[in-house]
Amino acid sequence: MPIREPKRILAVVADLFFSVKLADAAKRSGLTLDLVKDPIEALEKARRKPALIVLDLNFEAVQPLDLIARLKASAETKGIGVIGYVSHVQGELKRQAYQAGCDMVLARSAFSQSIPQIFKRHSGT
Repeated sequence: MPIREPKRILAVVADLFFSVKLADAAKRSGLTLDLVKDPIEALEKARRKPALIVLDLNFEAVQPLDLIARLKASAETKGIGVIGYVSHVQGELKRQAYQAGCDMVLARSAFSQSIPQIFKRHSGT
């Protein structure tokens, strides 16, 4: 029987402390976390078909709205779920993310609390 590699989560986030939280939740769910801070690298790693893409919508260096649009425009990556998170007061950015093709946008606090459940759901276990 072939050995199966763990499913991957692609995280495009800048905050080091939040990255540690994501990595811990991924490990607990049996997932591997790929952390990137560059939009080109994010697109390349997305072609490897991660189970989910997590995106900090305030990470301006990666142009998150453009990145979402590019992910959803590509036949290779359009089927991958994208969850973005924002500050709870950023309603306009949330609306723009949905328009760009983001599948789910949560307030950062709600996302932070839901990480274990979201990752468990995408782990396939």
